[in-house]
Amino acid sequence: MRNHEVTKRQLLLDENGELREPGWSRSPVQQYRRSDIKAPKFRIKEWDYYLAVNKEFAAAFTLSDDGYIGLQSVSLLVFGDEPWEHTETVLNAFPMGKMDLPGDSSYGTVKYSDKRLQMSFEVKYHSRHIKCHFEDFMDGKPLDAELILDQPPMDSMVIATPWPKKHAFYYNQKILTMRVTGYISFDGRRYEFDSRTDFATLDWGRGVWTYDNTWFWAAGNADVDGNSLGWNLGYGFGDTSAATENLLIWNGTAHKLDDVTFHLPEDGYMGTWRFTSSDGRFEMSFEPVLDRAACLDYKVIVSDQHQVFGKMSGKAVLDDGTEVSIKDVMCFAEIVHNRY
Repeated sequence: MRNHEVTKRQLLLDENGELREPGWSRSPVQQYRRSDIKAPKFRIKEWDYYLAVNKEFAAAFTLSDDGYIGLQSVSLLVFGDEPWEHTETVLNAFPMGKMDLPGDSSYGTVKYSDKRLQMSFEVKYHSRHIKCHFEDFMDGKPLDAELILDQPPMDSMVIATPWPKKHAFYYNQKILTMRVTGYISFDGRRYEFDSRTDFATLDWGRGVWTYDNTWFWAAGNADVDGNSLGWNLGYGFGDTSAATENLLIWNGTAHKLDDVTFHLPEDGYMGTWRFTSSDGRFEMSFEPVLDRAACLDYKVIVSDQHQVFGKMSGKAVLDDGTEVSIKDVMCFAEIVHNRY
């Protein structure tokens, strides 16, 4: 089992621009400073990604500075008898730090504004606020959104992983089980989130990536008899020999998992997926409902994404051996191949 927990508060990078202490932590105890990076600015990738999900629909919001390109995007996904989704993206050339994304997820405001898109992510006391207006989001119609995510003191998933390439690293935080309230308004319909039943997740990433990567990621949140359960699963984000990013969040407390394997269906992304763990503590099946597929091909920059939304069922086991069962919980699992 290789799950080194970092507990010492320290700078993330040493004087050579390399990770001081690869591993996972419950909060960002290692301090990320963009000025400590030794790689070229065009190789630095920084983003904040929020996803809010319930049984009927989901919405995702991204503000990112990926060095030589910025990708600001919004997705609306509607489940039901005839599922559909739409993602709209604004591309920016060579932001390279101009967006001034904070070095810590616990403070600050991230903003983007042009003639078409105005979006902000603001961290307030124990909450996060998302505001968005997207002109001509689809078929000439605008999208508006305002969400409030409740974030009481609780554990999260933080991981620091290196790549074999010099100065390349990934520092990532996933915050799960945030109750969400608010709305998305589009095409005459108002999609309402209810904090009594609905959750949101933050994917906060900073680092220097190698050029060609494929990753697997799955995350979800559920109410279980009045308790909150979140899970984060993934691999493909560099050298995870120090620690995996697989864990459960049960009522705000992290329960660490070892390796988890994604078993993909042979008949395409919309078949049944299975998830198994080397420690036997995460055994689930996943029935897809909608594949949010996106492919960008600009020769040098290529992205092939399959973010599949569906229903997770099975069991998870906490650190003390308690078994938690879920059934038909709407969540997502994805495979992404990027060359950028």
